[in-house]
Amino acid sequence: MIFLDAAATTPVRREVLEAMWPYLSGEFGNPSSHHTLGEAAASALAGARAAVAKVLGCRPGEVTFTSGGTEADNLALKGVALARQSADPALNRVVISAVEHPAVEESARYLERIHGFAVDVLPVGADGRVSVEALRAMLRPETALVSIMYANNEVGTVQPVAELAAVAAEHGVPFHTDAVQAAGWMPLDVKALGVDALSISGHKLGAPKGSGVLYVRGRVRVEPLVHGGGQERGRRSGTENVAGAVALATALTLAHAERPELAARVAGLRERFIASVLDTVPGALLTGHRTERLPSVASFCFPGTSGESVLLELERLGVVCSSGSACAAGSDAPSHVLLALGLEAEVAQTAVRFSFNSTVTADELEQAVAAVQTAVGAVQGLGTR
Repeated sequence: MIFLDAAATTPVRREVLEAMWPYLSGEFGNPSSHHTLGEAAASALAGARAAVAKVLGCRPGEVTFTSGGTEADNLALKGVALARQSADPALNRVVISAVEHPAVEESARYLERIHGFAVDVLPVGADGRVSVEALRAMLRPETALVSIMYANNEVGTVQPVAELAAVAAEHGVPFHTDAVQAAGWMPLDVKALGVDALSISGHKLGAPKGSGVLYVRGRVRVEPLVHGGGQERGRRSGTENVAGAVALATALTLAHAERPELAARVAGLRERFIASVLDTVPGALLTGHRTERLPSVASFCFPGTSGESVLLELERLGVVCSSGSACAAGSDAPSHVLLALGLEAEVAQTAVRFSFNSTVTADELEQAVAAVQTAVGAVQGLGTR
């Protein structure tokens, strides 16, 4: 099997398993307990927090461990917006882009539906990029938060986050970015990016599912979503997942060290893969920005096919990939991301996303190109009968 669905998840790295194992077995204490086992767990949690902070270039107290990227996005959107909420509903707004992950989009819609916020949606160009000037024109004195993803999970387009965050800062508006897909592939220094909040998910990096992080700049207030014992500096109550925090910190540290060389290698393979598919598959349409994209993502539409049928044929041929966001699997609706890029619904439903992990090889991608040719040809052939 050739696994080309790393944007959905990645296997847990051996180094990560070895680092987290003690906190699933012998060192199983509750970090809030004041005895030897509890203190060992608290020490491990503090070490994990410091390791994440080192990669992000922030203070350890600005790191909140969560159950994953979705919770981190929810806490950022709802927590920051509600902390800045005005008593006058007309003075509450949030800005998101048209291509956000459902964790951000649905959080914004919750604020709209339950708390009366207005949601301003920034359009994107045909390449999936947000215009800096469009954001500048949309910001208002009553804007409570801007949330624009670092890199798109379906088409791989990378946003000009530092420029966008600078515009938000000019207006005194906190800026959050969903960096779930970018982590491991793009720089994450929060000071260089200029962001006030940033979300990460462990299972995209080689840590287990159920581990995540939200960075929030110290001066930004956050209303907690989960109430209880006041863990995580009051931002997220509940007994901490020590093993998950250690796992995420280990995976993030490894990814940070490997990123420069790895990103360059995989980007080269991605370029060869894109060129081969476009050259050999009639009608293939690359989606997303041609150059400002993740090293690890190549996404296409194959007009005249069904994306799901192509996926099934590819799996039969030994290539595993997806039609887009794993969170939308099973939905018959065309991707909101591809519609936002201006594609017709019938074309959007032919989408296939190929996403690469750190171990992908040139030989695997050559085999995958041949499989794409065969799969698309077979599905197109069925459609003409």
